[in-house]
Amino acid sequence: MGSLFRSETMCLAQLFLQSGTAYECLSALGEKGLVQFRDLNQNVSSFQRKFVGEVKRCEELERILAYLVQEINRADIPLPEGETSPPAPPLKQVLEMQEQLQKLEVELREVTKNKEKLRKNLLELIEYTHMLRVTKKFVRRNVEFEPTYEEFPSLDTDSLLDYSCMQRLGAKLGFVSGLINQGKVEAFERMLWRVCKGYTIVTYAELDEPLEDPETGEVIKWYVFLISFWGEQIGHKVKKICDCYHCHVYPYPSTAEERREIQEGLDTRIQDLYTVLHKTEDYLRQVLCKAAESVYARAVQVKKMKAIYHMLNLCSFDVTNKCLIAEVWCPEADLPGLRRALQDGSRESGATIPSFMNTIPTKETPPTLIRTNKFTEGFQNIVDAYGVGSYREVNPALFTIITFPFLFAVMFGDFGHGFVMFLFALLLVLNENHPRLNQSQEIMRMFFHGRYILLLMGLFSVYTGLIYNDCFSKSVNLFGSGWNVSAMYSSSHSPAEQQKMVLWNDSVVRHSRVLQLDPSVPGVFRGPYPLGIDPIWNLATNRLTFLNSFKMKMSVILGVIHMTFGVVLGIFNHLHFRKKFNIYLVSIPELLFMLCMFGYLIFMIIYKWLVYSAKTSRVAPSILIEFINMFLFPASETSGLYVGQEHVQRLLLAVTALSVPVLFLGRPLFLLWLHNGRSCLGVSRSGYTLVRRDSEEEVSLLGSHDVEEGNAPMDDGCREVRCEEFNFGEILMTQVIHSIEYCLGCVSNTASYLRLWALSLAHAQLSDVLWAMLMRVGLRVDTTFGVLLLLPVIALFAVLTVFILLIMEGLSAFLHAIRLHWVEFQNKFYVGAGTKFVPFSFRLLSSKFNDGMA
Repeated sequence: MGSLFRSETMCLAQLFLQSGTAYECLSALGEKGLVQFRDLNQNVSSFQRKFVGEVKRCEELERILAYLVQEINRADIPLPEGETSPPAPPLKQVLEMQEQLQKLEVELREVTKNKEKLRKNLLELIEYTHMLRVTKKFVRRNVEFEPTYEEFPSLDTDSLLDYSCMQRLGAKLGFVSGLINQGKVEAFERMLWRVCKGYTIVTYAELDEPLEDPETGEVIKWYVFLISFWGEQIGHKVKKICDCYHCHVYPYPSTAEERREIQEGLDTRIQDLYTVLHKTEDYLRQVLCKAAESVYARAVQVKKMKAIYHMLNLCSFDVTNKCLIAEVWCPEADLPGLRRALQDGSRESGATIPSFMNTIPTKETPPTLIRTNKFTEGFQNIVDAYGVGSYREVNPALFTIITFPFLFAVMFGDFGHGFVMFLFALLLVLNENHPRLNQSQEIMRMFFHGRYILLLMGLFSVYTGLIYNDCFSKSVNLFGSGWNVSAMYSSSHSPAEQQKMVLWNDSVVRHSRVLQLDPSVPGVFRGPYPLGIDPIWNLATNRLTFLNSFKMKMSVILGVIHMTFGVVLGIFNHLHFRKKFNIYLVSIPELLFMLCMFGYLIFMIIYKWLVYSAKTSRVAPSILIEFINMFLFPASETSGLYVGQEHVQRLLLAVTALSVPVLFLGRPLFLLWLHNGRSCLGVSRSGYTLVRRDSEEEVSLLGSHDVEEGNAPMDDGCREVRCEEFNFGEILMTQVIHSIEYCLGCVSNTASYLRLWALSLAHAQLSDVLWAMLMRVGLRVDTTFGVLLLLPVIALFAVLTVFILLIMEGLSAFLHAIRLHWVEFQNKFYVGAGTKFVPFSFRLLSSKFNDGMA
């Protein structure tokens, strides 16, 4: 409990690292994760530090590895991740690894470039083949045909695109053929018409299947076009337009013989390209598979090496001793491990002079380290979200493990809903080693990290559900009701009892809309239900009135106990930091102020429960009226709860009134007295020295340690700690604000705990409404269609229960429970102004391989 109750004791250590062993020593420290480095070069630019060249080299290696991972993923090759994290590479292997990775990158880029070039040539040849096949239908050519002179061709029999027809017209005809994107056809045709003024004839045909674009690799639909034009100038314009529209233009054969030769040559080249491309891809895959085997280990090693050099840049260089000096925060319990890590690093490097360390005193506040495990981590995160605890103050997470799920369960009290939540959390706990859960979506990952919180919340909700006797808005009759209805009938009593009591008869039962059970009648109330609320209250018309009264008083009792416990925990902080005067001048007045008002209210609630029974319930005084009269001093005397109540209440009011000026003025006046009684305030401790100066109060407090411990003032301590200005006005104003906040907060915070009752009521009513709207309707349907209708009704009821009552209502109760802990509980003793201890650890790097490299 020691580590979770209070943060670890820290010390500031100075490391003397020999130049030849610094890398190996930090590698050993990174594997253990024991220390947090301080930056000793804050005034030095990051580009002017000693190891900036090594950091750039690591970044270059990371770039190469990122390229390898990109190519491996593109080839759909799985990336095997090692179970163990490899250590940082030795310095003598870094250059060898860098050379290997650079050679591999150059080889991969060349092979990939050749592969892309071959693939592009193959796609162009395939396009050329399709173009030849389609354009063969556009123009009919007959080389053997010798045209006879004809001044005017017969347009009915010969096509304008017929080659023989063009020869008879005596025109110099040219052709441009190729492929164009489907979406550019209309614009392309309009541009040709406007620029060439009708001196071109364009013919289109759509390809049957989409082809891959050699430039972009996108599979799109293509059109094959053939443009016939007259004259060289028109031909130049046509070619420029084709270039503007990114057409794939290919040479058009002038004769059928040439077309056949080109087609045969294309088929041969395509087959050769397919063969070469397959061999290139096989070789590339072999290289990538071999690289994938070691890319994880190398990526982790580079990350560790880069982290080491980043830490070395935080160290200062001692020119005279030729060593690196580092300052680190380290838990005192880990100092032996720190020494062993330095020894291991020196031994691995083979240095003759080992690196060593020593602790140094400091006046700075150390970072906060609270060791957690997988169970306590979630609760500690709830506390840290409010603020990281100040050094060595009481940690609320230890008590939050119980109070947080319990307060949640008070608002979420339902046996059925709690059991479903418990089963879901239990499933996550049993499968916590499954890798997919930790790498799932963000919402599921949040549930997974808080699985133990959910487990306890569900378990406590089962308990409070049994107390409320509420299971999916229905009561469970486990032990039999303590109320007997038959005892209210007049026939079961003697004539003398019938005259004294209001009993039932057949006429009353027949004509009365509401029947009231009287617990004062013998035999009606046979004793309390063994566990929780009696199930008969689920049938009563005044069920809400009874439960609201019970839950409201229970919320006030829990709230006052919770806040009082927070004030008591503040006493442990004062004792640890040797502020004993704060116990008498702050904590005790706060406790008296709280208990004399709201503690007395709890006393009245419990007293009324114990003293007044069903027979005397009609004459029992109202607790609310009695509590108000305690402050108003009514002129007329009231009956009261007990004899001498007025004198007790006046005494409590007097104590409450006296505690207020003590709260406002006690601590400032005491600190002023301490300041005027000493010329210099300081403290000297044996061994590790820690001086915390957060305010003027701390300055005065330093001088009070010797007074409280019974020691004489120490001149050495006065000389070591310089005097600081004491501002009484600031201390007084701070204390007045704190006291006003506390006194008003006692009222508002107590009322704030009524949210326990309000959310419990809302959850129960929502559950009741959901049952009435769905399950009750489904269960009342005729038996002929009941079974068919009941299945979808149950499914819908289950879905709405999960999303509305479990997720939405659970999230609402979760947030309100956090609010009660942060505002009402933790502000009584918890400052939360510390900084978190962030060790230099390689474990924080290895898990980020996929995110950093992908």
